[in-house]
Amino acid sequence: MKIWLDGALRDAEGARVSVFDHGLTVGDGVFETVKAERGRAFALTRHLERLATSARGLGLPEPDLDEVRRGCAAVLDANPMELGRLRITYTGGVSPLGSDRGDAGPTLVIAVSAAPRRPDTTAAVTVPWTRNERGALAGLKTTSYGENVVALARAREQGASEALFANTAGALCEGTGSNVFVVLDGELHTPPLASGCLAGITRALTIAWAGAKETDLPLAALESAEEIFLTSTLRDVQAVTRIDGRQLADAPGPVTAEAMRTFARQAAADFDPRW
Repeated sequence: MKIWLDGALRDAEGARVSVFDHGLTVGDGVFETVKAERGRAFALTRHLERLATSARGLGLPEPDLDEVRRGCAAVLDANPMELGRLRITYTGGVSPLGSDRGDAGPTLVIAVSAAPRRPDTTAAVTVPWTRNERGALAGLKTTSYGENVVALARAREQGASEALFANTAGALCEGTGSNVFVVLDGELHTPPLASGCLAGITRALTIAWAGAKETDLPLAALESAEEIFLTSTLRDVQAVTRIDGRQLADAPGPVTAEAMRTFARQAAADFDPRW
């Protein structure tokens, strides 16, 4: 396995990040997960633009996106696989043992691992914790993922693959690593970015390709939704057939099935869809 670390490919055994790296000590970093199919990274331009946006929001130096793109290509060339999870991590670098950043400069790591094909359906649960839509990290894809680890563990305990959050106002927000869409009275809706949810790449493409409306919704909308589906880099569009204790269906509903077909068709036609 070859990994890109600070400008060069390295063997996995020799790729080492300092124990004083700010990404490790305080979660001071941003990242992107990109779907890689047969050596190509899907929607890479959008992912790199969001990486830069998250870095600016966290106050990190602007990443060199040309280097990131070169690193992605090098890692994918060195590690051929049918379907992969390409992970780009960009941190505050070596720093003091506290919240202050050091002056050593950022750390860039790019790695890939094989990923399984996702099933068409899954189960999800709601959790009692909330997203802070007014927080300093709202809408940023940072490495501070502790809340997601706890919530996803709760979902796994209940036989589900995702946990869904409300925000502090009680509005439907997002999953630990996904965006959520619901069908109400035959119409497709998803929470707006003002809810505090991440500006998901797959979310944006699904809104454009499937015609979803951005709508403020209470968390209770999940109880009455006719269909629910999740979007993320590796899920694409995935139907939720069980939410908490409620069974919606045994297969994707008609709106979800159409969104799945549309996404697959459009993504195959344009592997790097731009804004």
